[in-house]
Amino acid sequence: MELCVALDLPSEAENLALAESLKNYNIWMKVGFRAYIRDGKSFIEALKAINPDFKIFLDLKLYDIPHTMADAAEEITKLGVDMFNIHASAGSVAMKTVMERLDSYKNRPLVLAVTALTSFDEAGFQRVYEKSINEKAEQFAKMSYENGLDGVVCSTFESRAIKNATSKQFLTLCPGIRPFGEDAGDQQRVATLELAAKEGVDYPVVGRPIYKDAAPQAKVEKILKVISTF
Repeated sequence: MELCVALDLPSEAENLALAESLKNYNIWMKVGFRAYIRDGKSFIEALKAINPDFKIFLDLKLYDIPHTMADAAEEITKLGVDMFNIHASAGSVAMKTVMERLDSYKNRPLVLAVTALTSFDEAGFQRVYEKSINEKAEQFAKMSYENGLDGVVCSTFESRAIKNATSKQFLTLCPGIRPFGEDAGDQQRVATLELAAKEGVDYPVVGRPIYKDAAPQAKVEKILKVISTF
C-alpha cells in the first residue's frame, strides 16, 4: 500500500508548501483538475524540483472520443507523470486506443480507469446506471483489465471484488480515505486505512485529513506508520 496525498489546496503556493513539508517521504502526489487547470505543467515541474522522487498522479479523468483521448494520453505521458486516469465509461474502444498509443513509450505512466465516483451513494448511482455500484464497478474493471489498463479508481468497498474478478496485481486506487475516521465531507463511500488494507487497496488517497490538519507532516507520519504495519 502506497500513500497518495491529494494536493487540493486553494493556491499553488499552499500546495507547494505542503509538498515541501512532505519532501522526505516516499509518497505519491495527486494533482487534480483545479491545480492543473490553474497551475499547469509548471506545477508538476515544481513538485519534481522539490523532490525528484515524488511520484505524480495526474487526476484528470479523460473522457472524450477515442482518438482525442489517445492524443491527450500521449501529451500527459510527455509530462513525465507516473500515473493518470480515464473514465471507464468512455468504453473499450477508447481504452484500447489509449493503450495502443502508449505502447511505443518504454516508461509510460500507469493508466487507471475511473469506475464509480466516491461521491455517489447507491441510490444516486442506480438512477444513473440502473445497476448497483458493485455490479457496474466490476463490469468497468473487467473491461479495463481486458484492454490492458493497469488498474481502476474505485472505492474501498469495491476493491476486493474487482481484484477477484481480474487479478490480484490489478491496481486499485481509492479516494475517500479517512485514515482515522475523520469527517466524510462530500464523499459518500469513505473508509479507514484499516479497512482499505483488508480490502487490498494499493493506493489510498488522502486529502483533507492531511491538508486541513494543523500538523500535516505529523499526520502523514502517523499514516505511514500505520501503513507499515499492514
